[in-house]
Amino acid sequence: MNTSIKIQNLKCGGCANTIIKKISAIKNITNVSVNVEDSTVTFDSPGQHEITIVRHKMTLLGYPAEGENNSVVSKAKSYFSCASGKMS
Repeated sequence: MNTSIKIQNLKCGGCANTIIKKISAIKNITNVSVNVEDSTVTFDSPGQHEITIVRHKMTLLGYPAEGENNSVVSKAKSYFSCASGKMS
């Protein structure tokens, strides 16, 4: 199942690198890509359970799905995720 999720706090290639690395590490998730201009993450998964796991992981990284709570803590996490993505 190919899925695209529009996310918040996506700023640059550093963010994209972190997202691709972390989401690709989830079991049964393949073909992860990030479109910085559209603020979307696209990936293949076998079902809804894995999509839920990806959405949760995105929130933990500081990139909640559009429409979800985007707290100050989420924004701070996204800056850290972005910085670590720029270093790798």
